[in-house]
Amino acid sequence: MRIILAVVLLSLPMLAADRAWEMAPVKAACGPDDVKFSASSGGKQSAGQPDPGKALVYVVEQFESPTNALVTPTVRVGLDGAWVGANYGTSYLFVSVEPGEHHLCSDWQSFPPLVPDVQASLAGLTAQAGRTYYFRAHIVQHSSTGPWTLDLERVNDDEGQLLVDTSQPSDYRQKK
Repeated sequence: MRIILAVVLLSLPMLAADRAWEMAPVKAACGPDDVKFSASSGGKQSAGQPDPGKALVYVVEQFESPTNALVTPTVRVGLDGAWVGANYGTSYLFVSVEPGEHHLCSDWQSFPPLVPDVQASLAGLTAQAGRTYYFRAHIVQHSSTGPWTLDLERVNDDEGQLLVDTSQPSDYRQKK
């Protein structure tokens, strides 16, 4: 019995270290858990152009709502460890970034007790000055009672432009 207890106690630091390693990419991309946004679609933000010497990154939330859905999700968007905004429903936001490596995050903010299986989704990007990059934060419920998923994925320029053209700009504010 003492041997089993010793093995369990000795393995706890390894399990904690393994979990910390899993969380490192999330912390590198997302922002602090206590930052929340109020968001709606239909903001006044117009299409963006990259600032001189920078790149532009769009994140479009695409929400495929089942007919019985009672919620429209607010999805926070993180970049390099800080939240940069939020989308609501089918909407988009964009942010100007310096050239180089960046880490993006999307995270379902609203109603987490109702959808405990939705986790943060991550994507990487090596930005080049003058370029525009498009990402889709795709939310799907796979059946009326099945799990929800949130996938952040880079899409090609044509698909990205179509997503922006068929979505509304996000209007978001950080909650105090």
